[in-house]
Amino acid sequence: MGMDIIDRKLLELLQDDATMPIAELAQRVNLSQTPCWKRLQRLKEAGVIRAQVALCDARKLGVGTTVFVAVRTNQHTEAWAQTFTRAVQAIPEVVEVYRMSGETDYLLRVVVSDIGDYDRVYKLLIAAVPLYDVSSSFAMEQIKYSTALPVRSSTLT
Repeated sequence: MGMDIIDRKLLELLQDDATMPIAELAQRVNLSQTPCWKRLQRLKEAGVIRAQVALCDARKLGVGTTVFVAVRTNQHTEAWAQTFTRAVQAIPEVVEVYRMSGETDYLLRVVVSDIGDYDRVYKLLIAAVPLYDVSSSFAMEQIKYSTALPVRSSTLT
């Protein structure tokens, strides 16, 4: 899908505040409301805009401790991968999972209330699927956090 500078600006604005009214969005990109709305619908239909969500404060929800969990397995089968996928999807505290290259097979981001809460999540994980090695690192400080993706890339023309 080709995107122009107006599409990119709309994406930047929505990533900053998805509740912005169409009238304000249209004004900020110098369009009338109908063409602006049509652009947004096109971006949604193309899957560029996947969802519009509310971002919650982890500390205020009592899950202000972030743990990065490096998982290694010695079972590289489709059956194991499916079992692992089902297990991590069933644990709400596991908010991100990546299959990796290199020494680590999977990297998880887990949000919990404290170390004891993480131990509970760890026990759920190891009970659900056999793991070769698990290494957990607790985040001491969050330096940067953003859900906004860069939209100014030259590949978007």
